[in-house]
Amino acid sequence: QVQLVESGGGLVQAGGSLRLSCAASGLTFRSYAMGWFRQAPGKEREFVARITYYDGGSRYYADSVKGRFTISRDNAKNTLYLQMNSLKPEDTAVYYCAGDSTGYGGASYSRAYNYWGQGTQVTVSS
Repeated sequence: QVQLVESGGGLVQAGGSLRLSCAASGLTFRSYAMGWFRQAPGKEREFVARITYYDGGSRYYADSVKGRFTISRDNAKNTLYLQMNSLKPEDTAVYYCAGDSTGYGGASYSRAYNYWGQGTQVTVSS
C-alpha cells in the first residue's frame, strides 16, 4: 500500500522559513516524479513545485514561489522535501505531496499524479 506522509508544517511569521518533508512507502520512490501542491481556504488546489525521477535533474516551480522555495529529494531515505524561505501570508495553505509514476516532464496538473498525501498545514502570520 502506497503511503505519502507530510510533516514539517506549522505557524511562522512572514519572512520566516519552514522545511516540509514527505516520507514515501509502498512505491519505488526513485522512479517517481514528485510534486508539491497547496490549497488555501476557498481556493482550488494549485501546483507549487515538481522534481523528476532518479537524480531529480529537472525541477519546476510555480511563478509565485520561484526563488523562494526549493524542492529536493533523498532517494536513500524515500523522502521529498520543500524548503520554503521568505514566507508570505499568501503562502498559507494545506500543502500536499504527490507522486507521478511517469517520472519525467513538467506536469503541473493534479490529475497527472497517482498518489497523494493527507497534507500538512502551513500558516504564515503577517
